[in-house]
Amino acid sequence: MTASVYGITPSRVLRAEWHKLRTLRSTWTTLTLGVVLLLGVGVLMGATYTSGGGDSDVDTVVLALYGSQLSGICLAVLGILVTAGEYATGLIRASLTAVPRRLPVLWAKAAVFTGVAFTVSLVTALVTFEVAQVFLSDTDQAASLTDDGVLGAVAGNAAGVTLLALIALGLGAALRSVPGALGAFIGGVMVLPEVLGILPYEAVETAVKYFPTQAAGALGSAAPMPGAAAPGAALTALCLWAAAALAVPAVLLRRRDV
Repeated sequence: MTASVYGITPSRVLRAEWHKLRTLRSTWTTLTLGVVLLLGVGVLMGATYTSGGGDSDVDTVVLALYGSQLSGICLAVLGILVTAGEYATGLIRASLTAVPRRLPVLWAKAAVFTGVAFTVSLVTALVTFEVAQVFLSDTDQAASLTDDGVLGAVAGNAAGVTLLALIALGLGAALRSVPGALGAFIGGVMVLPEVLGILPYEAVETAVKYFPTQAAGALGSAAPMPGAAAPGAALTALCLWAAAALAVPAVLLRRRDV
């Protein structure tokens, strides 16, 4: 009887992680900032756009959701705080003491964070696209969510941003340092592919298409992007990157004392 009431179950670990996430001030600060940046940049792009201008060849979804990178950085910071933040405060000791098997804590953090990040990203992207179209309705960038590829691109944008943030969460869990994980994310995930992309080697150019930020960009375009990976391949690559980012801290959790 006592074991059934007080035993550790996946649902209880999930509830505990959800409670921690929603009660942190940093959660609401970073989520709000991410929403404001995506919506604000979308409104700015729509309000300042003129037909036939320099952005006339940009995909309409990419144009409306131009602030995704800034918004994604906010989500990445939150992902790092979800894991590395607990090591900084020492709360991780209590979490792992309560769940001696350890790995359920990591999976629960990843699951709760992914659900929240994707929901917020998708809703914000949908609202931003529609608001931007208020300004773009009389231009050559006018589009509707029912147009071919548009809704899929908006959802793909949200999925790409979420998976990038999940990679950041994995880096936070592996490095156990907020500054270290943030530096690794910016340097390794965002900057390194750009540096490699300028190398004059076809093999490198092909490989870079499947790096996280490039794959996420391919998911958020209604029309095929020249030189980018196909959406299905890009999504698969992103999922593999996220799985790898979580596999490393999972191994470390089993081998380290804390």
